[in-house]
Amino acid sequence: MGCLLGRPAEIGVLGYEDGAGTRSYCNEAKCNKITFRNRLCGVAGVQVTRADQREDFRRLVRAELPRLYAIARSLVGADAEDAVQDCMVKAFERLDQVRDPAASAAWLRSILVNSCRDRGRARARQPVPVDWGEAEDFSLYRKIAYEDPFPYSDSLHLDFLQGFGREDVHAVLLRLPEIYRVPLVLVYMHGFLTKETAAILQVPLGTVLARLHRGRKLFEKQMWDYAEENGLLKEGVR
Repeated sequence: MGCLLGRPAEIGVLGYEDGAGTRSYCNEAKCNKITFRNRLCGVAGVQVTRADQREDFRRLVRAELPRLYAIARSLVGADAEDAVQDCMVKAFERLDQVRDPAASAAWLRSILVNSCRDRGRARARQPVPVDWGEAEDFSLYRKIAYEDPFPYSDSLHLDFLQGFGREDVHAVLLRLPEIYRVPLVLVYMHGFLTKETAAILQVPLGTVLARLHRGRKLFEKQMWDYAEENGLLKEGVR
């Protein structure tokens, strides 16, 4: 079955699906067979009604796909590819909702964030419970400065953070409640403005700012707890 989006080699990671549910990824010179639960091509009821919609959607996906995948990877980890596929299907079905082409990228990101949320709920993965009162009073800098055996170090934060790899940071993020994790990822990992984040999440700007404040405090506390649990604190610091 052909790809609904047209020439897959131009799109990069989007491709075909055969009758057995196996996706052929078209990546320039070669195709790799990968099985997905969610289909982009051949979805029942998804039909292109106008050639210009099809071309605009192809162009939008080509421009946004790397960033969409990076956001999804930050939010749902190994489920990122499936979340992006969910997003593409939903977006294609809702093309008629796009009224302002200039807002199409933000519209697509909103669909992605919601797809990631849906996948998170489906996994029923519960974040580690956090005592908000304790987190509100917690300061990572003060904690490190107080506990550090070498109190005159000029690089306390750097010494602490160097113990964290990318996967460690991702593991800490997954401990946070979704309402705090998502704005932290969008603003601090992917560089969205707070106004853009509010538009993506469809909440008031003040709500985003409040969630960022609480999210930062919770993240600091969870970083310290994670470091203690996984032996990332240097000797003498507890």
